[in-house]
Amino acid sequence: MDDDDNLPRSANDPLNLLVKQDLDPLSVDELDKRIAVLKNEISRCEAKKSFAVSHRASADNLFKKS
Repeated sequence: MDDDDNLPRSANDPLNLLVKQDLDPLSVDELDKRIAVLKNEISRCEAKKSFAVSHRASADNLFKKS
């Protein structure tokens, strides 16, 4: 499997644009800041995913057939 298989399909998708950005012009400080922002975004996504999974389990439990 190629790494490109995991990329968003739309050329204008923000994630697609992000992963294709050239990192060469960035300084170490800029890279550190970028990493911090991306780690915060990962945490935000994980929290949203956790909520969605919990919410789905609650709904499934509420509507499960006896």
